[in-house]
Amino acid sequence: MTPGPAARGPDGIPGRSGDAVVRQSRQTVVIDGSYGEGGGQILRTALGLSALTGRPLRIERIRANRRVPGLAAQHLASVRAVAALCDASLEGDEIGSSELEFSPRSAPRAGSYTVDVAELREGGSAGSAVLILQAMLLPLSFAAGPSTLLLRGGTHVSWSPPFDYADEVWLPALRRMGLRARIRLLRSGWYPVGEGEVEARIEGRTGAASGLDWTQRGALPEIGGRALVANLHIRIAQRMAGRAAELLRGHAERLDIQAERLQASCPGAGICLTARYEGGNVGFNALGKRGLPAEEVAETAARAFLAFEASGASVDEHLADQLLLPMALASGPSVFLAPRATSHLRTNAWVIERFGAARVAIEGPEGGPVRVTVRPAGAGG
Repeated sequence: MTPGPAARGPDGIPGRSGDAVVRQSRQTVVIDGSYGEGGGQILRTALGLSALTGRPLRIERIRANRRVPGLAAQHLASVRAVAALCDASLEGDEIGSSELEFSPRSAPRAGSYTVDVAELREGGSAGSAVLILQAMLLPLSFAAGPSTLLLRGGTHVSWSPPFDYADEVWLPALRRMGLRARIRLLRSGWYPVGEGEVEARIEGRTGAASGLDWTQRGALPEIGGRALVANLHIRIAQRMAGRAAELLRGHAERLDIQAERLQASCPGAGICLTARYEGGNVGFNALGKRGLPAEEVAETAARAFLAFEASGASVDEHLADQLLLPMALASGPSVFLAPRATSHLRTNAWVIERFGAARVAIEGPEGGPVRVTVRPAGAGG
């Protein structure tokens, strides 16, 4: 990764200089990386909070319950990228490491940064460029000035949000809270090669984000999306788009699902659907694989939407855990309805509370929907 010229950011979380998080800024936070869901989201959330609060971080038993435990290439890329933003000292930053020490020496600094996940593992990696973006975006959103990123890796790969979801669902939600970023897909990247490219511009700010009340989803004027193929015949994408339209017809005033063929370093296929409710966008995605009919890929994404529609929730289950960190950094409380309390959601809430950044209440039946309330430390409401 290559950091460019940078302006020093403000100390602590901007706009909340009097809260408990900043007052305890040099107390090391120890995180059990195997807790709850036990995956990479623990690492990314903890890195962001450490960078923003200045508190040193120690993570133990990183991804201990995974088939291949420890830091993989995409996790190591996130660690070193966030370290570059705040000049953090590092110990344990290597592939396979189960322990990491991360100690910021400055507040996040605006600038130009390039990260290539393939550089960190012999033979390359299709590790997610979108997850690296998630690790970097929140710290840079509070830096003093705009930043630009060039991220190389997977853009449509398993176990991570595809580029379309980040662009159509995650970033619009952040904009409603006053955090502004734009991304552009320069080249798609699929498993197992990756080599996609995402360009991002993040507008820094000096004040806190705004709280968000997202308990009403409202009417559904449109379901849009893209059925994508890379280095495959466009007919496959057309079959995905057609089957999704069959299942979704009548659920929105308008359907606009486009079939597109992309260039990439290896073949790939998938469908990304965005339900544009009046209350905000939610998304549903599925990836193809060899031997799986295109129609079944479309059915997976469409049926995920149908289950969400029946749940009465306001945000989809993946957005639910991705909203917790920006809401913990806001100037006031936030609330939303999730389809259910996933392990990802509960684990992310636990990490945030370990830092003392916010209190997260998850209320409702085990099967959902659940009401999630985030009350930042020192915020009113």
